[in-house]
Amino acid sequence: MLDGAPVGRLSREAGGTAYRVVQEALTNVRRHAARAGRVSVSVRGVEAGVEIRVRVDGGGGRGLVRVRRRSGGTGLAELDARAPGARRDAGGRAGRGRLGGRVRAAHRPGLGVKLPGYLPNGRCGAVPRTATLGASLVHPRRNPMLSRQRIRAPRGRRGRRRRRRGGPGRPGRGDGGPGRPVPRALDRFHEQRLDWKSCVLGPDDEVGRGLDEAGARCADVTVPLDYARPAGRTVEIAISRLPASDPEHRIGTMVLNGGGPGPAIDLPPYLREVMGEAGRRFDLVGMDPRSLGRSAPVDCGWPASTWIRSAGESRASFRASAAFARDLAGRCARTNGDLIPHVSTRNIARDMDVVRAALGERKISYNGASYGTYLGAVYAAMFPGRLDRTVLDSAVDPRTWGPGLMREAEGANEKALADWAAWAARRDAEFGLGTTRAEVLAGVRGIVEASGREPLRVGRYRLDDTVVPVVLFNYLDDDSDPARTVLAGTVRVLRAAADGRPAEPTPELEEGLRFLLTGVESGYGSGQSAIVCGDGPAVRGVGRYWRDVQEHRAAAPTFGPLAYGVNPCAFWPVRPAEPPTRIGGELPALIVAATGDTRTVYAGGEYLHGALRGSRMITLDANVHAPYQRGYGNACTHDRVGEYLLTGRLPARDVRCAPEKRTAS
Repeated sequence: MLDGAPVGRLSREAGGTAYRVVQEALTNVRRHAARAGRVSVSVRGVEAGVEIRVRVDGGGGRGLVRVRRRSGGTGLAELDARAPGARRDAGGRAGRGRLGGRVRAAHRPGLGVKLPGYLPNGRCGAVPRTATLGASLVHPRRNPMLSRQRIRAPRGRRGRRRRRRGGPGRPGRGDGGPGRPVPRALDRFHEQRLDWKSCVLGPDDEVGRGLDEAGARCADVTVPLDYARPAGRTVEIAISRLPASDPEHRIGTMVLNGGGPGPAIDLPPYLREVMGEAGRRFDLVGMDPRSLGRSAPVDCGWPASTWIRSAGESRASFRASAAFARDLAGRCARTNGDLIPHVSTRNIARDMDVVRAALGERKISYNGASYGTYLGAVYAAMFPGRLDRTVLDSAVDPRTWGPGLMREAEGANEKALADWAAWAARRDAEFGLGTTRAEVLAGVRGIVEASGREPLRVGRYRLDDTVVPVVLFNYLDDDSDPARTVLAGTVRVLRAAADGRPAEPTPELEEGLRFLLTGVESGYGSGQSAIVCGDGPAVRGVGRYWRDVQEHRAAAPTFGPLAYGVNPCAFWPVRPAEPPTRIGGELPALIVAATGDTRTVYAGGEYLHGALRGSRMITLDANVHAPYQRGYGNACTHDRVGEYLLTGRLPARDVRCAPEKRTAS
């Protein structure tokens, strides 16, 4: 792993004894090192039995980093070598320079091999002013897989630019804060001129028409498909911008993401209304994340619009759900194999920073819900200091985001179902679902079990036990009366089908089943899976999933099989290109979290609040997901977020908001 940032961490612990492991050798430095010289650096561990060599031949930037373990032991070595004057002049000739440096050493036990640093490189092939090499070696008995590692810097101009910029997995200069230099390889993307135009793509484009009518304009932002090769293939990221309607008091630009992951280009007019006065004082920008909507869309031709399925009531249903997931992954491998290796939240964050630069903004504000909170946290970690006012609504727990994102949500959904059942029991005269919570819940379980014996006939659809729990899950993200009424109507239809009576879907259920059981929005599910599977490693093979389903079935009979079932990531054709981003650091964001959230559980918001120093948290006692962006009827939450957006001042302490009478879903 090569990285533009020095290690900068030293420990002097070795069983209580200082541990010297490094010698310095800077030899064969020629007068014109940047152009034709050869630099050899050898660092040997005296007791640790480690040898590290760096060889650079010529100013073209060719290099080799080698780590070799010759015997047991551990150690940390850092080399900070400076090469002032090693630059090319206006004519392209190498300037004279010298290579000097210093070495610091100490023992650091128990770490795996790391090689942060970067080799001589640059736009003109000059040796950089600072090159840092760090190595941490673990005892072979602890991790024999890491006893040897060899990393070569690519040859030629493209290779040199990659080392300077830092590719995927190597934050480098491309992922730094405002004080760090902009990578020259990305200049043409950061400085591009945007062509603002109508958002309408065709006669049936309702999204574009709505944006135009609201006064928004749209543009395509060019970004690299692969940030490790910025000179290679490019893709277009679609954005919309709704200018501040109160320009005299304009605060700045705010990028919006509504979660999913899903398209976000349509959000500015809607969120302007939700945000009230604050919405009028920002330029609101919606950005479709890569793989979704209008941004390099991934559409694998799925027979469904989502990958979410339950493992069902039996081993046979589990096998059917696994076959469904395998088929979805196979379709993506056959149709979008060139795109999906480059889809991830880290690359979406990089795209977002190109958008920031192309808009001419030094900083942007950010308003993200659900998945959008993870994108915002990743952006803050990769580009520290570039976010201004930041609202994270229903925060994702970064520890669980990825292929296992549904896990740990089963308890919140079982509780929300029970709360709804108590609500429905109080309205038995209206819905006829039972007079007690237990009676209503027994009816729901009967529906699920019946669908496991034979698929339910609802209009033109057939719903088995891998689908019915998903239908219920879809209506548990809002505890307002209108939303609960929709769920009650859905359960009445499903109960009729379970009893063998004719059952026609309500308009809301028709829309939901069309999404679940047809490919009408195949691109939505395909693109969403590409992001989820690209963000973290998945368990391969289905045995582990079956054991997890069985382990959670007793405590969560309806939603345990949904939360722990197989998804396409178990069969995804490519592994994640980078490890998950380490979330943390200073970010004075305002986090909104509901105690009964069924999508991003409350504990995840608490964790993110603890990880982001300087943040504040608003806790809402309700069973609702994304309460701020949803426009949920709670003045306490809405007013405090609005005050923060207008003033930039966070609450002095965390806030708890009580539930209110709710009249809108």
